[in-house]
Amino acid sequence: MTSLRLARWGGLAVLILAAGWHSPAAAAGRCDQLLALLKGSITDATCVESPDLTTNNSATTPANNSLPGLPAFAFTPQTDRATIAPVAADRTPITKAVPGIQIDGRLAQDPLGEGRILLRLPDSWNGRLVVAGASGTRSEFNGDFAWSDYVVQKGYAYVSQNKGVLNLQLSTSTDPLACRLNPVTPVYVHFYDNDPAEVFSRWNLAMQAAAVVGREALQFRYGRFPAHTYAVGTSNGGYQVRRAMETAPELFDGGVDWEGTYADPTRGNILQSLPPALLNYSDYIASGRDPNSTAAKNILAAGYPPDIVTGTSSLWTNYWTEFWEVTQCQWQKRLDPTYDTYGAGLANYIYVDRLSASDVGANVAAFATTGRIKRPLITVAGTMDALLPINDQARAYARAVAAAAHRDDDRDQDGDHRTPAYRLYEVQNGNHIESYRATFPQLELIEPHAQRAFDLLVAHVEQGQSLPPDQCIPRGGAIAENAAEPGHCTSLFVP
Repeated sequence: MTSLRLARWGGLAVLILAAGWHSPAAAAGRCDQLLALLKGSITDATCVESPDLTTNNSATTPANNSLPGLPAFAFTPQTDRATIAPVAADRTPITKAVPGIQIDGRLAQDPLGEGRILLRLPDSWNGRLVVAGASGTRSEFNGDFAWSDYVVQKGYAYVSQNKGVLNLQLSTSTDPLACRLNPVTPVYVHFYDNDPAEVFSRWNLAMQAAAVVGREALQFRYGRFPAHTYAVGTSNGGYQVRRAMETAPELFDGGVDWEGTYADPTRGNILQSLPPALLNYSDYIASGRDPNSTAAKNILAAGYPPDIVTGTSSLWTNYWTEFWEVTQCQWQKRLDPTYDTYGAGLANYIYVDRLSASDVGANVAAFATTGRIKRPLITVAGTMDALLPINDQARAYARAVAAAAHRDDDRDQDGDHRTPAYRLYEVQNGNHIESYRATFPQLELIEPHAQRAFDLLVAHVEQGQSLPPDQCIPRGGAIAENAAEPGHCTSLFVP
């Protein structure tokens, strides 16, 4: 008995024939068999029979710059897995070894040749699949600490991808697509996703392709498709989860979006939210980091959480140094390339003015999130997120989901429409970068709440259990059926 599934990747129709396990050669090992069967879907692949698929096994995540033929920083799995995870002491506990098969390679049908996929297939499989997104411009190993270690110990098969794009390479200021790595150094980098063909709409296609290939691999490995498939992801990977729930209900049963990126051409996006922080930061520093300065008030008025100052360290300074400018540059170069990045200045970028001067509105609309989900979805986000401020991002998406559900209900004349469950769990004092908690102990980790949300989603999908209501998770607390603070957190920061 065979089954067919059709996915689209980069405009190409990919027909995947899924059949039972076959052995092309009696003496061939499981890796040889799988690679032979998946040769139409995965190429340039490595496959290992791993004694442990968790990161306790040093071979689970390869070294940075370990793909032949690529420049430095194009492939950085060791760096990537630490990007969204807490420091080592706070990471996912690993209590056992998980033997199985690990495959890493290129998606064969990607016309640009940059799409990569990672599969972890535990020997003791629970019959389910988790498909992970990738944050930033990170590789398919981005979720190793935060997501893979958690789910493979529970028996889930795990598939991840890189949004169809490599990371970055060093460049110079003469490169029209280069971005300054941070405001105080002369180092310039070229992000692969600013190349002409690497449009952000490919991110959703990569997520769907990973689900399709993952299902195929499970059919070959275990002789059956997964009973349920779940999507998880952080930041830009959370965006991938949202779009998967909006566009591919045939592939996914539900998703957990951890601080996903909101993209809407009129109601909110990074190009709108980052310039006020860039514009006012220098004056804030000149004020001696005075929280009552006009500059500080302007940043707060733009939706940002308050700064935390500890000695010579500052939360806003961390974001200014590491994320604000380079992220604004990356998105501007992709979506509004005619803007004079360092001449006119990123701090002076005004999105609404650029709508009539460029194609930026149409470019954002091409990959926008709609809020019209077709599968259950949970968003987990922190109130102290100073890269994707919660009101402009997580709460904005929740509003979009509510608006879409209302429109659908209005159109439903027969009363048959059922909007899938959506929940927003806000983590009091959670922020975008988990490792910042080591410097600012007032911050709270999001990872344990995202993982708990995953378990709640599975119980909702498979057992019909109701999801706890929208709520503010207090400091030191947990997602609760009877929340002490339902809805949004009253304050962005609680000392």
